[in-house]
Amino acid sequence: MKIFALIIFIVTYALMIALQKVRPWVALGSAAVFIVAGIVPPADIFPSIDFNVLLMLAGTMGTVSLFIASGMPGRLAEILLHKAPNTMWVAVAMSLFAGIVSAFIDNVATVLMIAPVGMAVASKLKISPVPLIICIAVSSNLQGAATLVGDTTSVMLGGYAGMDFLDFIFMDGRPGIFFAVELGALVTVPVIMFIFRRQRQRVETVGETKVRDYFPTVLLLANIALLIGASFIPNKPSITNGLICVAVFLVAAVKAAVSAKGLAPVKRALRDIDYETILLLAGLFIVIRGITNAGIIDDISGIFVKLGGNHIFLLYTVVVWGSVLISAFVDNIPYVATMLPVIQGVAAAMGVEPTLLYFGLLIGATLGGNLTPIGASANIAGIGILRKAGFEVKTADFTRIGVPFTLCAVLTGYLFCWFVWG
Repeated sequence: MKIFALIIFIVTYALMIALQKVRPWVALGSAAVFIVAGIVPPADIFPSIDFNVLLMLAGTMGTVSLFIASGMPGRLAEILLHKAPNTMWVAVAMSLFAGIVSAFIDNVATVLMIAPVGMAVASKLKISPVPLIICIAVSSNLQGAATLVGDTTSVMLGGYAGMDFLDFIFMDGRPGIFFAVELGALVTVPVIMFIFRRQRQRVETVGETKVRDYFPTVLLLANIALLIGASFIPNKPSITNGLICVAVFLVAAVKAAVSAKGLAPVKRALRDIDYETILLLAGLFIVIRGITNAGIIDDISGIFVKLGGNHIFLLYTVVVWGSVLISAFVDNIPYVATMLPVIQGVAAAMGVEPTLLYFGLLIGATLGGNLTPIGASANIAGIGILRKAGFEVKTADFTRIGVPFTLCAVLTGYLFCWFVWG
């Protein structure tokens, strides 16, 4: 059964890379195979799907549709273009801004809120939005490890290790993982500059976009504030963030319907929700549960321990770079959940503090998703936005940015944590 599950998993990802236009149906078909084969029993189907992420996607996409229709993304794009000396620095500024926001709210929500501005910028500059949106997505994914509230994996580590928000910044008198991630973000700036090195043209805009309605913008800011506030609520329901995003969209929809004296803007917003991306993620959640139930994730954890042996530096290296490789294909949430007790046990057996290995796991597992277009939900969301706008993103287009971005950021965090905590 384990070999069968592994084969299905490998075939699934190979087909998703080769047949990009039918990724959702490949994922759903693979999920159906796992269910029919009994690897994912009926009782595990719904628990395996992260409805929090799906509700966040649907709710935020609806609100963002109204945000785009208001004209605000175009106006923000013009303000940014007036401030930046050239196109290259526009890309750097947008990527860093996306990263800063993502340190405090979910990566997917960050991409959905900032990508429309990126699309407007690309339209005004008459350039392809593909590299810009990819940079926004990978930057969002990078900064998720910076704080306790930036990503689900960070929340999991904080809960398991008894860490609070400040421990991510300073812990036991030493700089925490926050500084490792921020240094990694700074190192990625030359990568972004290199990608946009030929786009040094002076930024010029003609005219000024009129904002027709400020209410969607206010709601998006309220959405961010509510998500940050909710992150500090102990023992909150797992779908809290999703419910917040859906509730904000409902408020925006009611206001739009009242203002338009009809349901036309609401219908347009509902059409703009990327249902294919939602189906893709739902299928992948079931696939990951399948290989988890088959014991493949546990086997991977055991391999790490064997490779690391009793040498802390070697074990740390295996944890970081092994997590990068695995997270490029496997959802990092079940992987991190499996590895946390493994790391604690190994550290106890070696007589060392587990903090170094915890930080190494978080860096590798969070950033590894940037290696492939389907390695992180933020990447999938960004590519979904591009696809709906009529732009095809090839795997080569993504890896050209994602691979150097990931390697630079991980190497920086890897070295920082070792010299500070090793």
